[in-house]
Amino acid sequence: MSILPETMKAVVAHGPEDYRVEEVPTPRAGRDEVVIKVEACGICGSDLKAYHGSAMYWGGEDPWMKAPVVPGHEFYGVVAELGEGAAEKHGLKVGDRVTTDQINPCGKCKFCTTGKYWMCDIHNIYGFQKDVAEGAMAEYMKFSSTARIYKITDGVTAEEAALVEPMACAVHTVQRASIEFEDVVVLAGAGTLGLCMVQLIALKTPKKLVVLDLNEKRLAVAKKLGADIVINPAKEDAIKIVKDLTDGYGCDVYIEASGHPSGVTQGLEMIRRLGRFIEFSVFGSEVTTDWSVIGDRKELDIRGSHLGPYTYPVAIDLFERKLLTAEGIVTHSFKVEEFAEAMEMAHHPEAIKVLLKP
Repeated sequence: MSILPETMKAVVAHGPEDYRVEEVPTPRAGRDEVVIKVEACGICGSDLKAYHGSAMYWGGEDPWMKAPVVPGHEFYGVVAELGEGAAEKHGLKVGDRVTTDQINPCGKCKFCTTGKYWMCDIHNIYGFQKDVAEGAMAEYMKFSSTARIYKITDGVTAEEAALVEPMACAVHTVQRASIEFEDVVVLAGAGTLGLCMVQLIALKTPKKLVVLDLNEKRLAVAKKLGADIVINPAKEDAIKIVKDLTDGYGCDVYIEASGHPSGVTQGLEMIRRLGRFIEFSVFGSEVTTDWSVIGDRKELDIRGSHLGPYTYPVAIDLFERKLLTAEGIVTHSFKVEEFAEAMEMAHHPEAIKVLLKP
């Protein structure tokens, strides 16, 4: 068992726009638990929504986000302490580079016991629930006894390792899209998740991959990573371009990863009859649309995508084989104590993925 410091620096969320860098007790590993020294933690779009007080995190008498809590669910680190039985259960030793699913499954509910752990009924996510699922915006972090832990191989760079969680989510989304060789695929949103998806969709070799975003820098990165056509809907008629490209029919697959309500209505108009609409985004507010388009007018196949079940090994392997890259996606990094500056940069148009590196 390694010797850990008694306290550590951590970002602690106390409420909307009340996040503080504090000295807190270092977590210790109980039976079957693992403590890692955090190497990097990404700031996700959902972290920004939570920071600004989105009702989906803070709303109601019993909000989903349980403060005070250390946020951060995109992470990797080095094993620093193994609780009793953890080495055998998880196949680990001190010094291994590892990550885990962002969900901390209960292991007991209907979904967990039938292999659908990413839909766990309790649904604790690292970085959102105090005590049971503290996150990684800290020097150290604890994985629970029910965590699904993955070793990160030596050929994966530090920046790639920091992208394993979003890439795993992107793998699941692209799998849900069931992309075929003859498909015209439209991806709305070229943020971190979108740019991960671009690379994965390109590996599927569809007929055409069209990427939409309002940020020209992100469109340029998308083009470099495999997009055939990039469109800024604020400057061009994206729906007309896609319709013209497809003899007026519309795209075969539409993946919504913009996080903006207009991405939904745009996609429903842009997609062909009998198309596949994949919804990935987390929205800050409710989205209203005409549902008759889904049934009566187009008979669409609507598929949701949540987290990255069983896909972390896939993401790690694709990074290891150099079929994926973090180049152009990871743009900035800060220390934990520079959290305020990191959050400010995360809102900047020039930034894509901002990391905290303790």
